[in-house]
Amino acid sequence: MCHIRAAGYLLAILAAMPMLYPVEAGAQTAGSIEQNFAGSLTAIPAENLAVSGAFYVPVYSSVSMSAGRLRADFSATLSIHNTSETRLLVLKRIAYFDTAGKIVESYLKAPIALKPFATIEVFIAATDVRGGTGANFVVDWAATGEIAEPAVEALMVGSVGAGHYAFISQGRPTRIVGKN
Repeated sequence: MCHIRAAGYLLAILAAMPMLYPVEAGAQTAGSIEQNFAGSLTAIPAENLAVSGAFYVPVYSSVSMSAGRLRADFSATLSIHNTSETRLLVLKRIAYFDTAGKIVESYLKAPIALKPFATIEVFIAATDVRGGTGANFVVDWAATGEIAEPAVEALMVGSVGAGHYAFISQGRPTRIVGKN
């Protein structure tokens, strides 16, 4: 009898889990960065933006398995960290692209300024498979002067069968490469 009662409690807890930890059905909507991370943001600086750069971030929201016969879908969280203790980091573009290189979604309506040491995130739900197996983000940034390079990375989380997985993909600064 005691085992039945314990199983009933366990089932009740499991049934309540979706209410305690709701799962977002799709990608974060454009414009919600300003709402969700208002405490991390400040006004765009009036000074000229003299320094700029860009990051390319591979995102493995879907991974092919078993010689392409199976696909595992993962949620992805893009994190953009201002690593400067003193300067604002202006984000000019956060764009999500699919395997074919077509834009899936743009997350900024206008540039935003990130406070020193502040962070913002973009979330892609595991159910959002628009990016495919070769999805990526491009993040364009700028600052008014010398600044510590931002840290940009994506965290993928998901499960395959009974296994649970989490891994990080670091952003790579994009640089023009040519002849020496």
